[in-house]
Amino acid sequence: MTYLIIFWREMLLYSLLFIFAFSFRSKSEPPLDRGLIPWLGHALEFGKDASKFLNRMKKKHGNIFTVRAAGRYVTVLLDPHSYDAVINDSDSLDFTRYAQVLMERIFNLRLPHHQPGVAKALMKRHFLGMNLATLNSTMCRYLQSLLKADMPQNRKDWKEEGLFDFSYSLLFKAGYLTLFGGEQNNNSTDPSSIYEEYKKFDGLLTKMARGTLKPEEKKTALSVRKRLWELLAPAGLTESSGSSPWLHDYRRLLQEEGTDEEMQRRAVLMQLWASQGNVGPAAFWLLGYLLTNPEALMAVKREFSQISQMETSETLPMDRPMNTPVFDSALEETLRLTAAPFITREVVQEKTLHMADGQEYRLRKGDRVCLFPFVSPQTDPEIYQEPQKYKYDRFLNEDGSVKKDFYKAGRWLKYYTMPWGAGTNGCVGKQFAINTIRQFVYMVLTNYDLELCDPNAQMPEINASRYGFGMLQPEGDLLFRYKPRNTH
Repeated sequence: MTYLIIFWREMLLYSLLFIFAFSFRSKSEPPLDRGLIPWLGHALEFGKDASKFLNRMKKKHGNIFTVRAAGRYVTVLLDPHSYDAVINDSDSLDFTRYAQVLMERIFNLRLPHHQPGVAKALMKRHFLGMNLATLNSTMCRYLQSLLKADMPQNRKDWKEEGLFDFSYSLLFKAGYLTLFGGEQNNNSTDPSSIYEEYKKFDGLLTKMARGTLKPEEKKTALSVRKRLWELLAPAGLTESSGSSPWLHDYRRLLQEEGTDEEMQRRAVLMQLWASQGNVGPAAFWLLGYLLTNPEALMAVKREFSQISQMETSETLPMDRPMNTPVFDSALEETLRLTAAPFITREVVQEKTLHMADGQEYRLRKGDRVCLFPFVSPQTDPEIYQEPQKYKYDRFLNEDGSVKKDFYKAGRWLKYYTMPWGAGTNGCVGKQFAINTIRQFVYMVLTNYDLELCDPNAQMPEINASRYGFGMLQPEGDLLFRYKPRNTH
């Protein structure tokens, strides 16, 4: 017994020394804020409302600091002038390791032989150039048919609905049919069935990522995830499956890498979330801001009206560039206020971070680095006047041209808003997403009368737990009503 006591006492001492040695930070490193709870640190506050927490840390420590969260040390950088020092360094900082952690937690997906560079090149081939025009045309066709099915043109009375569910469901279904399903899908799965299961999955996604599911939630998450794997199983397997050429080529790439069919299904679910999880919420926020800002709504309608007068069809000709500076500014302003992804890197070798102000900080191997553009630049009061207020023309100059010159600390900003990421890991599908949102909003505003059920309604609050996972989502919904526009 005496030997056991001595053994455990020495093990405890060794563990304490190890923890102390690892957590001690030198003056050459960013300020460290461990939090009050051992090991857990700031994890709860970070996950509950990252924007509020990181703004508090910024006021306390400045533009760079390290926090402890669930046993990990995360260095947060909030100076957009210094972002390139992280974005452009692929030697000391690695994007894929943390992505693999999330892939396993959320999708139970492991792709040990996956080549992200090859997959990205594949996406560029299908989502840019002439192939983009084909995707745009297909998406437009599905949007038209879904809108007509949702609201027949001979209907005279108003239909009431929640704007978030209206936008998310229509764009999700159109996106699913364009990229995954198609009219000839072998399993004849109704996109509505996919959407209903996906909504349950999406509602639990942030908890899956953080590992904070309650027992009942975990049971639901596992069940819904399995159901989605089954529903998506045929997607992209053959050229005759009705799926897009991109998905077919993606599955072929997975096969060439030695990925078994079960893991392929899980990878398809990941791609469904990556491609459809942000467009619907973005369209909701844009339409919501327009409906609650009459001046903005009139400006966008006026621009669309000028376009519709020049076109014979009821859809925008999305196979060629469209000049819609007012819409573009309204969308950019929407994304500034509601796009909130983390840009995360793993430190794989010790690095000296050179800040734009001349300061230098040592980053430790094994730590993580996180940029949160939502805090700065996007809602930084030093860059934007009244940053929490929606101003549809914020990204327009007085002459109506696109405004790209913004400043912080007297210096021109390369990154003044970052909804699409940046650098080599920027969103390849950016233009397809913008075209889709533009086409959807154009169809809705041109073909329907719509108004808020409560003329004095305000935009719903943000679901703060979604910070860090792309587009934010609302707490609740915004009720509106709509009917086909009488063109006679």
